[in-house]
Amino acid sequence: MYAVIVTGGKQYKVSEGETFRIERIPGEIGAPVSFDRVLMFSDGKTVEVGQPTLTDVAVTGHIVEQGKAKKIIVFKRKRRKRYRRKRGHRQQYTALRIDTIKVA
Repeated sequence: MYAVIVTGGKQYKVSEGETFRIERIPGEIGAPVSFDRVLMFSDGKTVEVGQPTLTDVAVTGHIVEQGKAKKIIVFKRKRRKRYRRKRGHRQQYTALRIDTIKVA
């Protein structure tokens, strides 16, 4: 059984018991999280696709970790002009574990 949810402007295929990272959402570790924007649901036999979302499916889970991803380096330069800019960025994320996918 799996579902496709939308959060942080991205789509994620999730199933029960799965742990994955999303864009940071506020909350403490262990706090429950619910997603009602479900685009697609499959129980292994049938597939339901929303237009654009399914109203009778809800995905619930809890926060496992709040953290920062690996640093990426952004480097800009112009040749022959001695222009160089180096900047680093660490994206914040939230790790979730999916507990249930409920169909009403």
